[in-house]
Amino acid sequence: MSEADKTDDRDGETSGANGGSGHKSPQDRNSGDDGEKSQPSKGDYDETGEEAGDQAGKPSQDETGKAQEDGTDELRENEEEKSKQVPRRWPLITAALVIVVSVGVILFVIFRPRPNVWTNDAYVRVHYATIAPRVSGQVVAVPVDNNREVKVGDLLARLDPGDYQTAVAGAQAQLERDEAQSADVSANIERQPALIDQAAAEVEAARARLGFAEVDARRYTNLATTGAGTNRQHQEADANLVAAQASLRSAQAQLTANRRQLDVLKAQKAASEATVRADRSRLEQANLNLSYTHLFAPVEGMVAQRSVQVGNVVSPGATLMTVVPLAQVYVEANYREVQLEHIRTGQPVTIYVDAYDIILRGRVNAVPAASGATFSPIPPNNATGNFTKIVQRLPVRVDIEPGQPLARLLRAGFSVETTVHTELEDVVAEQSRTERPVTERRTVTDE
Repeated sequence: MSEADKTDDRDGETSGANGGSGHKSPQDRNSGDDGEKSQPSKGDYDETGEEAGDQAGKPSQDETGKAQEDGTDELRENEEEKSKQVPRRWPLITAALVIVVSVGVILFVIFRPRPNVWTNDAYVRVHYATIAPRVSGQVVAVPVDNNREVKVGDLLARLDPGDYQTAVAGAQAQLERDEAQSADVSANIERQPALIDQAAAEVEAARARLGFAEVDARRYTNLATTGAGTNRQHQEADANLVAAQASLRSAQAQLTANRRQLDVLKAQKAASEATVRADRSRLEQANLNLSYTHLFAPVEGMVAQRSVQVGNVVSPGATLMTVVPLAQVYVEANYREVQLEHIRTGQPVTIYVDAYDIILRGRVNAVPAASGATFSPIPPNNATGNFTKIVQRLPVRVDIEPGQPLARLLRAGFSVETTVHTELEDVVAEQSRTERPVTERRTVTDE
């Protein structure tokens, strides 16, 4: 085979390789199918074979151009591979950007300050009245039943009053007897000054008789010395003197006794008056016990938890029923301590009632004095063992605003959702400017 034929074969292989790789020169890509038609045929190579044989000893210009074209093709292939790899990275970059933005939005939503503080750990509460007897007895009437509306003063139950009526009658009789005794003492006190005056007069009379007896005794003593009088007369005069002296002492003692008796009577008067007061107290207590046989409604509300029946014998303090004042219900919202940063007294609250799918208005009454765990029967003790910090909840009271007819639907124990509209108030800064607590319940004078 001649050198020209070899050259033609190499040119054909190069041409075939270029066609099989699918890569085209800029001119070929611009011309499209026309570029393929411009490829030289084998006949063309045969016609130029003699010329190629003449130049077999040195690289021809065509070979140099083909080598440059091969290098250009390789560079073009590298650029095309890079251009193909670059678009494949855009989905990853886009996904990464979406993830970063999503995480940023989620973190912002979680940690951004919220003017509206929400919780679903909230319940309707009320201070209800427990109806229990203050005396023991047998139930003879229960005119009310569960779920009945009652007003203040309505009769709820009645006990047998017989025993207590008897006690009232006995206390009344005792009082009347002691009052009579007190009146007798009072009369004696009024009479005693006259007895004292009488004793004083007796003293004066005894003193006068004593003076006469002394004179008479001296007379007979003088007569006895002269022998004019008899011994009998002298002895009689001495006896009269002694009797007069004794009579005077007796009158004086009686006067002293009468005067002391006045003090005794005054003491008896005080004792009788105390007895009368005690009798009156016993009578009043008997009347109270009699009145306790009738149990009346202390507040306006609805009867609940009735557990008494006619004929039952009840003891003092036993719960018969309860009266729930539905007009005084409030909401107890258990907020986490980290949610109280902007909550203060008087802020508006939106209350969503799950049972009826309604929304009511309320106001923050106050932030409580302690958390719920503080008043638990077994308070937590964190002074021993390992410590795990637990966020506490505080029962914030929310009062229902008046003038809402739908509030009559509320029942104690309902589960509700509350949202406090804080407007991001700076409670700490406000408290630093005043001595009055900004989270305590306000009274009318505070307003």
